[in-house]
Amino acid sequence: MARVTVEDCLDNVENRFELVMLASRRARQIAVQGKEPMVALENDKPTVLALREIAENKVNRDFMAAQDEADRQQAAEDAAREEMRKTSSHLDHHSYDA
Repeated sequence: MARVTVEDCLDNVENRFELVMLASRRARQIAVQGKEPMVALENDKPTVLALREIAENKVNRDFMAAQDEADRQQAAEDAAREEMRKTSSHLDHHSYDA
């Protein structure tokens, strides 16, 4: 898809407001969080990539909800791992001589 239009995207979302919210969140994922685009890279900026993904129905509200849940789970796992590391490190530095 060489060029994406709002009309291409509106076929896959309810309204322009949802399009703006969805595209901005997805563009941020690509640009800031390093998420991989699901369309061919054609020297496009993250916003255009996000719009192309929406136009091709690869990104929608359900996809973003699943991404959010996966990110929450990863953050919880990372926090638990860090807490275990701190606890283990703390225990290693103490002697239990009675």
